[in-house]
Amino acid sequence: MILTDFMDSAHARLETLFNQYLTKSPSPAKTLQEALAYSTLNGGKRIRPLLVYLTGKTFDAAWENLDVPACAIEFIHVYSLIHDDLPAMDNSDLRRGKASCHKKFNEAIAILAGDALQPLAFEIIAEHPAALSPAQRLRMIKILSEMSGLKGMAAGQMLDMEGTHTLDALTKMYGLKTGALLKASVQLGAIAANISDENILDSLQIFAENLGLAFQIQDDLLDVECETHLTGKPTGNDKTNQKTTYPSLLGVQKSRQHVEKLFSSAIHSLDFLGEKNKLLRDFALLLMQRKK
Repeated sequence: MILTDFMDSAHARLETLFNQYLTKSPSPAKTLQEALAYSTLNGGKRIRPLLVYLTGKTFDAAWENLDVPACAIEFIHVYSLIHDDLPAMDNSDLRRGKASCHKKFNEAIAILAGDALQPLAFEIIAEHPAALSPAQRLRMIKILSEMSGLKGMAAGQMLDMEGTHTLDALTKMYGLKTGALLKASVQLGAIAANISDENILDSLQIFAENLGLAFQIQDDLLDVECETHLTGKPTGNDKTNQKTTYPSLLGVQKSRQHVEKLFSSAIHSLDFLGEKNKLLRDFALLLMQRKK
């Protein structure tokens, strides 16, 4: 399947799932439900769920089995964006070209929206009527909770707030804040396909780690070089907030070269798949060319 057709199919499935869980399921708190739907249904690149689908289909997993982790990981990601935009964190007024959740509603509702999306992600894994075994669901819950919590994304957020001033510390923080959920994405896709071969899982991890770091350095570069109407969020925030970034440490040119090297390493890590690497490889190449 051509990548664009694959992505269209995946996006359509995601939108159906998001509407099912966020607009059609009754809730006693209507405003909270509106905040969840507003933050989740307002577009975005959907990179994490796409990686779930791409990885799973590489190993011939059923679409229905991939819907579960794809939807769950996007809910975790959206919760992190809602909280990341709060005044106590990055204090960002825009997200995906629209007012951030706390600007559209208020801070308390934004906090609760993030709080509600987290358990909803695990509820989907536990209860969605897909042909997943209890063992698969348990592995998914373990990976997603680990990669979003104290050993993953939340730890990365904490390190980001504390401030990083060396390249090694910055790389570690990016590996947790951004890379953890990307690693979880490929793992979840592999679990849905019943992959247990450690060599395959290790290669997928290398792919995700390189892709995640490249993606985050790209964000650093976009914050320096792009305009708000292209990125959908305020640019120049890193400089305003006096954050250490790859461009601030290495300069723009060396940062761009490092991104290209990381993408190349990510793609080469898939060589073991032969012709079956096409979807993941083409997706990495697409991300390499992104402008927002």
